[in-house]
Amino acid sequence: MWLGYFEKFPDYMTQGETLPELEENLRDLYGSLTSGEIPGIRRVAELTLG
Repeated sequence: MWLGYFEKFPDYMTQGETLPELEENLRDLYGSLTSGEIPGIRRVAELTLG
């Protein structure tokens, strides 16, 4: 099994039995996370104080 996630969305993981399946699942996950259809998505960001 392969596990994957995006650095900007570390709370949301996906998996695949093969690397190509994982890549497909990651594309689907990214589409869901960036579509705006799911409210309250946790995201990592940088804060600059100046």
